[in-house]
Amino acid sequence: MIDIIDAIKRAGRQVGEDGETKTVTITRTYDAAVEDVWDACTDPERISRWFLPVTGDLRPGGHYQLQDNAGGEILHCEPPRLLKITWIMGESPGRSEVEVRLTPGEGETTDFELRHTAEVPPEFWSRFGPGAVGVGWDLTVLGLGLYLASGVAVDHHTWEHSEEARQFMTASGEAWGVAHEAAGAPPEQVKAMVANTIAFYVPPRG
Repeated sequence: MIDIIDAIKRAGRQVGEDGETKTVTITRTYDAAVEDVWDACTDPERISRWFLPVTGDLRPGGHYQLQDNAGGEILHCEPPRLLKITWIMGESPGRSEVEVRLTPGEGETTDFELRHTAEVPPEFWSRFGPGAVGVGWDLTVLGLGLYLASGVAVDHHTWEHSEEARQFMTASGEAWGVAHEAAGAPPEQVKAMVANTIAFYVPPRG
């Protein structure tokens, strides 16, 4: 069992908009040394324990593929501080990049920042807003935290169908709505986006 409220509060969220270019940023501090967090984020065997199996040529200029998920090119890599990749889902048009920055914190802690910048079709953004990708990144950041704390592989498939996960995704959708409104989005528009995002991630049980 996880403390859902605590897990949501541990992450910071920001939303940026520049025309069709949208940015979601999620931050969190982990109780682990920066070298350990870097290794967990870049070693294929460890990535599969908390995220998804990954294949490819995992070096700058190479290409990666996450199982049944995104793929792309590794643009930049500065161990143990910076990783930048393209993030392509299927035939999605436009630029989409993910940047992960790690900064040593006080003691054996690491400040983690993930920024996803993408060109988003207006009709998609107006329906879902930042939660469309934000909830997924919240799940990712949570999975990394659980793995770093325990060293035990995270069973995403089982957990993400649990009532606990449904509560977490609902809270995440609402948190991204708060971040979007803080960035200046109209409250009524945000409310509709949050409702659509939660309905997508947490559909009624049959």
